[in-house]
Amino acid sequence: MEAEVLVALVALIGMEVVLGIDNLVFIAILTNRLPVERRRSARLIGLGLAVVMRLGMLAGVGWLISLTAPLFNVLGMDVSGKDLIMIAGGLFLIGKAVIEIHHRVDPGSQAEAQAANQVVASFGATVFQIILIDMVFSVDSILAAVGLTNVMWVIVVAILVSVTVMLLSMDALSNFMEKNPTVVMLALAFLVMIGMVLLGEGFGFHVPKGFVYVAMAFAAGVEGLNIWARRGSDRRVMNPASSTVAAPGQASLSQSVVAEEVLANRGRTSPGAG
Repeated sequence: MEAEVLVALVALIGMEVVLGIDNLVFIAILTNRLPVERRRSARLIGLGLAVVMRLGMLAGVGWLISLTAPLFNVLGMDVSGKDLIMIAGGLFLIGKAVIEIHHRVDPGSQAEAQAANQVVASFGATVFQIILIDMVFSVDSILAAVGLTNVMWVIVVAILVSVTVMLLSMDALSNFMEKNPTVVMLALAFLVMIGMVLLGEGFGFHVPKGFVYVAMAFAAGVEGLNIWARRGSDRRVMNPASSTVAAPGQASLSQSVVAEEVLANRGRTSPGAG
């Protein structure tokens, strides 16, 4: 294997994994609203469709590249099929994320949302929404891959590896988000930002994805510190004796007990005692 091809494979795997994070977060948020026994099957269908769509678009890469050709002109700006897909996907992501944020922030709507989940979060509707967003992310993923290398087997391997990583981490991510509601809110904010990026690209404004993902990684790191701090606080509440801290100039209760025992032992063992 040539070194150039190997470098392209490693770079493409990394890029596909990073681009798959958006897809992964969206699927996790949607499937967590399903009954527990149906979540995994919805996730498998969603990731399976992601593979099928990516490989299908790769097989029809000529047609996919033709999507970048202008279809019409609006106010001096050329609009292509890819632009329309990016705009529609961005609006869908922003709308879905804003609705979810509203349900979680507004106490009055939380009960309504929970009651409506039996209808809104049906299996078929969830899978349909996953299909829509899979299509948007697949277009972006394949066009980025084709721009990096023209070796088809390298792109296929990168897609399969990235989806395998998504599949292995999906359940852990979904469970983690379910146990940490603040992470869900952060993920929804990420989806709004990603939707804005898709809108920007649809209207011809390129946003370097490196900036976006660095910002997401920084925010996720800060949230990780918050979770760590909350768990430490919970442990101190559950076991207050182990977290007794002495005030300045004042020994703690445990320190006083130890000092008294040491003095008593010294008194009993000193030669002049008794």
